[in-house]
Amino acid sequence: MFLKMSVPKLFRVTLDTNPEDCNLSCVMCEEHSPYSHFKQDLFAETGIWRRLMPKEMIERIFEQASELGVQEVIPSTMGEPLLYEHIDLIYKLAAYHDIKINLTTNGTFPRRSVKDWAALIIPHTSDVKISWNGATAETYGQVMRGANFEKALDKLKAFIALRDEHYEKTQYYCRITLQLTFMAHTMHEIPAIVKLGAALGVDRIKGHHLWAHFNEIKEYAILPNPEYCKQWNKYVSDCHYIAKQFLKPDGTQVVLENIYPLNENKVHDLEDTQCPFLGRELWISASGVISPCCAPDNLRRSLGHFGSIHQTSLKDVLVGHPYIELQQNYRQKPLCKTCNMRRPL
Repeated sequence: MFLKMSVPKLFRVTLDTNPEDCNLSCVMCEEHSPYSHFKQDLFAETGIWRRLMPKEMIERIFEQASELGVQEVIPSTMGEPLLYEHIDLIYKLAAYHDIKINLTTNGTFPRRSVKDWAALIIPHTSDVKISWNGATAETYGQVMRGANFEKALDKLKAFIALRDEHYEKTQYYCRITLQLTFMAHTMHEIPAIVKLGAALGVDRIKGHHLWAHFNEIKEYAILPNPEYCKQWNKYVSDCHYIAKQFLKPDGTQVVLENIYPLNENKVHDLEDTQCPFLGRELWISASGVISPCCAPDNLRRSLGHFGSIHQTSLKDVLVGHPYIELQQNYRQKPLCKTCNMRRPL
């Protein structure tokens, strides 16, 4: 007699569709920072300068995701997804399989008008996360090299207005988020970003602490510096006060996510935190390699080998020994012990 094995539910799949395509050079980006040698190392290792996920792979992934009841797909979080040549196909497949897109973009809305992008994005997207790393033009430009604060602000306002217009017509609401990287030299502007977001009608302000990929930006890391943690905790308090005092135009409060106090004496203690990805999300690289999380390429290999979408299905990954073992023992992994993406229980 054979027992039927139940397959865990998977909420989201992230696709590194076009990781080498971006029109900005944000200082903290693993690939596109002016301090990064990622592309040169990629070419030296593989002979490839630019990876692109083929449309046949995307179609296969959406079919498998649909069978597993996946609710969201994220196209490229490393490159700019709106530069991906098959972005329209992704939205077509999402509509066909009744899967929402969760979009992370740098907010430049390249190649098309904001209105044209909104027509594609808003009807089939659960959340549009727009990178936003400054409340002033100076700080914004220092972090997001190549971006223009005023132009980005105008485009954000236009996109929010189009979202609101679509909601009035259809009652479908696409959430808009400002997504930050928390860094020591910019954290003083986060309260002002919260106030700005609320005034504009942004739904959520979220972020994560810096992965210091390069020596040139290690001084920007809040963790594990106790003094920076004390300063951070003050700004966290300011953010929550502002969120309560300055409401959105509809009278509701902007949501703050991952903006919580740190214990400067236990910055790497896993006891009161959990992984936000295991059992919930999988990553697939442009070449088809399956991973359990968003840690930098050279680090997440230490978590194990989970196969390729060319030979292994998403279902097989979820019920396979390497993935189950990681779920049970991730707290013992050196990478996980220092992961900046952990969340409070």
